[in-house]
This record gives sequence, C-alpha cells and structure tokens, in this order.
Amino acid sequence: MKKAKSNKLLIALAFFSIYIIWGATYLLNKIAVAELPAFMLAGIRFSTAGLLIFVIAKIIGLPLSITKKQLLNTIIAGFLFLTLGNGVVVWALNYVDSGFAALQISAQPLVILLLMFLLQGKKIKPMSLVGVFLGIIGIYLLVSQKQIVSKEGATFGMLLIFICMLSWAFCSLFVGKADLPKNYFVNAGYQMVFGGIMLGITSFCFGEEWSSPLEWSSKILWVMFLLVVFGSIVAFTSFNYLLKAVSPEKVATSSYVNPIIAMFLGWCFLEEQISRQSIFAALILLTGVYFINTTKTLPLFSKFLSKPRKSAES
Repeated sequence: MKKAKSNKLLIALAFFSIYIIWGATYLLNKIAVAELPAFMLAGIRFSTAGLLIFVIAKIIGLPLSITKKQLLNTIIAGFLFLTLGNGVVVWALNYVDSGFAALQISAQPLVILLLMFLLQGKKIKPMSLVGVFLGIIGIYLLVSQKQIVSKEGATFGMLLIFICMLSWAFCSLFVGKADLPKNYFVNAGYQMVFGGIMLGITSFCFGEEWSSPLEWSSKILWVMFLLVVFGSIVAFTSFNYLLKAVSPEKVATSSYVNPIIAMFLGWCFLEEQISRQSIFAALILLTGVYFINTTKTLPLFSKFLSKPRKSAES
C-alpha cells in the first residue's frame, strides 16, 4: 500500500515537472537564443546536464554500467529527443514566439495516438478521441490568428517545429519499449551526453560562433543554470520515468499544458501578446487534457464501449 502511494506521488511530481518546468523552458530558451547560437546553447545545456548526472550518480553510488544495446538505444534517443526534437526547436525560436512554439507542439498527443494506431495496431478509446478533437480545435483557434502567423520567418519556424514534433513523438514510443538503463536518472544522463555531443557537432556544421561562459551576461548564466538543473536534469529524468510508468499518450499531454505556461510567462517577461482567443483556446486545450487522461466514461459514449476493445491507453 505504501509503495502504491509512493508511486502515485512520484508520478504526480513527475507530471508537475514536465507540465510546469518544461512550459517555462520556452521562455528561458527564447531569452538565451537572443544572445547565444541555438545549437551551441542546446549542446552546452545537455552536455553539462548529462555530465552532472554522472557525477551525482557516482557520488550516491548508482551504477553507470551499460550494455552495447543500451548504449546504441541511448544514442538514438539522445538524437531524436534532444538533437532533433529539442535543438531544432531552440533554432525555431529565432523565427516564432515562445508561446507559439509551445502551442504548435501541443498537437503532439494526436501524433502519438496516430503512431500507436499505425505502428502498434492499438485502437484509440472514444474518450481519448474527444480529447484529441478538443485539442485540434484549441490549436486551430491559436494558430489561425493573423498577428501570429504573419511575422517574417514564421512559416519556416513552424516547419522546423513540426519536424521536431514528429521526432519527439516517435521517440516517445521507441523509449517506451527499448532496452535502456534501468535507472531513469542514469538513462537521462546518457541521452543528454550523446544528444549534447551531436548538438555540438551540428553547431560546428552550421558554422556557429562559439563563446566562453565567461563572456556571457549574468542573465544568460542564470538562464543556463535553470535550463541545466531544472529543465534538463529534473524534468527530462521525470519524462523518462513517466514513459515507463504510464502510457505515452498520457505523457504527451504535457504538450497541451506547456503552451499555457509558455504563453503566460512570455506575456509576463517578453511582452508577447495574449488575445482573448488565445485564452479561450487554452481552456479548450486543458479540457482536452482531461479527456485524454480520464479513466471515466461519459454516458454519451457508454453505448460505444459495451463490447471489450483493445485500448491505446493502459
């Protein structure tokens, strides 16, 4: 009984991390990318976080041993999640607002549900379909606003984010089944180190100009600290834990909540505009999160569930 309660608390804290902390990273990355090249920023962030995880793991006695198969899988996950799935999002922030980037990525639960259906043959529960439908409505209301999409380079930024969204969604399914280090903390460390190295290589390939942290402003140093400690070590470890503890489409609901956090923080600190339509759309998105996460069935759908079906949710 105590273990069950402990697991529920851990899951709740992990969801808090990927909902709130990751929502704040859009603001932090937007601030940092104004001073630092995108791939250099992401490469330093994840490499530093990964190495810190190894140091902490060594101090507290966690084994860092890894098999060849696990090593290959962490490299793949590091590339799909961090090099492509995150680094390119940071690059896209040169062209779109932080809130808009988070809003577009909120379509990810839909992509995951479709991938689970196409790649794993799992049917989608009617309640989840309702949540996805509400999510699509909310996303449409958000991205259809002319003042958002009319900005120069916005279309290119949207394309980059769409590619990242596909990469992140596919890797969410991959990690859920792959042979990876059993300790979620160590697992996250390996993914970050390899993802960070590949981001560094990407940075050099794009000809980005590197600078020493000694040359950065105090604001950027604080931003990097928050990105490394909370955005990477805390939140990414929580994310890897949740991919094993709950179904992937439930984890993906973070991309519904992150935009609301990102919009609010962008409005507070970067003076990014929030219209009434955006607020209304955000409320619809939150309702969609409820429908995807809920295990209850509304009377309206009970007749469709009279026969047992193979579900996409656990």
